[in-house]
Amino acid sequence: MEKVRMGLIGCGGNMGGHIGRLMKMQDVEVVALADPSEASFARLFERVPQAEQLPRFADHKEMLASVEMDATEISTPHTLHFEQIMDSLDKGLHVLTEKPMVCTVDHAFQVMDKAEEVDRVLMVSYQRHLSPTFRFMRNQIQAGEIGEVQFIQAMQDQHWYENQQGKWRQVQALSGGGQLNDSGSHLLDIVLWMVDQAPMRVSAFMDYLDTEVDINSALSIVFENGALANFSIVGTGPGPGMWEDITIWGTKGAIYSRNGKVTCKYGGSAPVEVDADSLPSRFVSPDQNFVDAILGRDEVQVPPVCGLRVIQLTEAAWESAEKNGRPVRVKRTRRIRR
Repeated sequence: MEKVRMGLIGCGGNMGGHIGRLMKMQDVEVVALADPSEASFARLFERVPQAEQLPRFADHKEMLASVEMDATEISTPHTLHFEQIMDSLDKGLHVLTEKPMVCTVDHAFQVMDKAEEVDRVLMVSYQRHLSPTFRFMRNQIQAGEIGEVQFIQAMQDQHWYENQQGKWRQVQALSGGGQLNDSGSHLLDIVLWMVDQAPMRVSAFMDYLDTEVDINSALSIVFENGALANFSIVGTGPGPGMWEDITIWGTKGAIYSRNGKVTCKYGGSAPVEVDADSLPSRFVSPDQNFVDAILGRDEVQVPPVCGLRVIQLTEAAWESAEKNGRPVRVKRTRRIRR
């Protein structure tokens, strides 16, 4: 395969970034677009004029049946991911999907099984796995620099409640859930990936305000090694932008991330601020890693097990919140080959 022929499913605002990156890659040919909205196509063509020459379809199934391709990238409302992933895998295509991978644990196992069955790459677009800062933090934890993880505090603040009013992200049938299942998905994923510990039980409280999805969430978690964690997902932040704090304490020290600025404090030594610009990185984007994995040049940096772990914890948190915070056991991750 000299070029990966790529079909794109979902042409909203987020896909503009993906297609812009893909069209600059010498070993990729974008061959078709699918989206039911002509308005989405129009906005995409304003941003990426050269995309207007591509075949476009209102139904992704029609695109898959009509155009020869090797892979798809999916950026659509969350509850649509499952069907679109399965349809792509059924056609023998590699798949990169936006987060969350899917919206139920059962669907996560189904897409993972299908990817194994057809022997195709299935990857989740959690771009933080490719970030030098988060890779540094994970490597420090995995190397034992802070000792055994004992406590985690993670907070995300976003002006999500007002920004998403009247949009699909606050429609349960399309989003599958609120802020926890949207931007909060990134926070759960990166912490679970960095500490590499399975959450065992969660107690959660959620405020939906006047919507049908969760806006503010408070999660308390017990991990398999006994570590404790608090996650605060705040959808009523003042804006603009997002603020995040992550702190991970261990038996020998701690790592503090304050809106991307990292400080390490080990043992009795003085705190050391990490120069993010000096951290090495060979990764450009999830799109590049996806293509490299298809072509056998690299390993998938965000395998589907990451999407599984996030929805396992999210689903348990929703159940706990429905039970007024009663602790709920998180479904365990099974062993997989991919």
